[in-house]
Amino acid sequence: MKRGFYTIMSAQFFSSLADNALFVAAVELLRTEGAPEWQRAALVPMFALFYVVLAPFVGAFADALPKGKVMFISNAIKVVGCLMMLFGSHPLMAYAVVGLGAAAYSPAKYGILTELLPASQLVKANGWIEGLTIASIILGVLFGGQLVGHHLSGMLLSFDFPMIDTGVDTPAEAAIAALIAVYALAAWFNTRIPHTGVEMRPLGSDPNRSAVANALGLLPDFWACNSRLWRDKLGQISLATTTLFWGAGGNLKFIVLAWAAVALGYNTTQASALTGVVAIGTAVGAVVASMRMRLDMATRVIPLGIAMGLLLILMVFIRNIWVAIPFLIVLGGLGGYLVVPMNALLQHRGHNLMGAGRSIAVQNFNEQACILGLGAFYSLSLKLGLSVFGAIVTFGLVVAGIMWVIRRWHQRNCVNYREEVNHLLDIARHDQHH
Repeated sequence: MKRGFYTIMSAQFFSSLADNALFVAAVELLRTEGAPEWQRAALVPMFALFYVVLAPFVGAFADALPKGKVMFISNAIKVVGCLMMLFGSHPLMAYAVVGLGAAAYSPAKYGILTELLPASQLVKANGWIEGLTIASIILGVLFGGQLVGHHLSGMLLSFDFPMIDTGVDTPAEAAIAALIAVYALAAWFNTRIPHTGVEMRPLGSDPNRSAVANALGLLPDFWACNSRLWRDKLGQISLATTTLFWGAGGNLKFIVLAWAAVALGYNTTQASALTGVVAIGTAVGAVVASMRMRLDMATRVIPLGIAMGLLLILMVFIRNIWVAIPFLIVLGGLGGYLVVPMNALLQHRGHNLMGAGRSIAVQNFNEQACILGLGAFYSLSLKLGLSVFGAIVTFGLVVAGIMWVIRRWHQRNCVNYREEVNHLLDIARHDQHH
């Protein structure tokens, strides 16, 4: 791997660490403010909101500037969201602003991989970047849980600045304040990311048109890219699979928190550790997949998505922590093994069809729209009176059912478009070996 790859990994680690710790802090902030359960569940779709709304623009933005600069700006936006949360904005609104920063960050984070590395290293690079991201999720949720816990929060709240009233008075607020420093560290690593030498793609700005007109001019390009990827016989399957995986996985971190509170009687600090357990399994699955799978084998992992949905349903019957831990590791492991090859295949097809930044923006739009939709579905289930267990069972059935439809879709492609699918797999195989 090139040296710049490790700088990218460092920047990604600390930014993701802060994102996941902030989620736990935001859950605790809403809990201490007496917000209803459905509002805490709504944190996940609110984070996804700007991914969906700004998807036509962030990909082009990532392709128009050096990726390191884009990632730096994105982390600055996340800091603004933290400050809003500290100084009076509703936590859901402030968390949406943090999601805005994350939406701008993601196309640059993944797009730079295809600029820096050859296709033969994409699966391995995705395995490392996903494994490191999962490690940051594990440590992030644990870190967030400890920050809002009695010991660390007490230490943070004991700091006093003479003549300055910071307004930081609760464990959740102290945690959020501490996480601003972690975002600053990630931003410093962003400044060290090398320029890849790839030619920047202009936003298509016309000096004779207004900023609004130039922005709206990006919409046709985005929808053309979205349609192109959905029409591609491999792109559509890899996009559908990764979309559903992240839609389910994005909501799973709150589902585990809610389940642990009801099934095991855990508080936020204790329950956050179980979210990390799922991430451990995902990391193991991601690393194993990076070593064993190739681009041309990626579609073979689709049945694992059906198994994930069914395993979610079994979770409601678990009441013992020693049964829960291996169960959650297996659940995460299936997801990690599923997403790495499918993600690499999707990046490969997207890079060839439209360029790295735009393809990742299309991917983010679909994945975050799924997180938004499934999160709204889960949150609405709770608001309408369904129990946590009932909402989890319904959620698992939906995930398993949609993944079964995707599997049937791929089988139909293989029958009706066998020559085209085989040709695309041959291209992937050839690119990986060169």
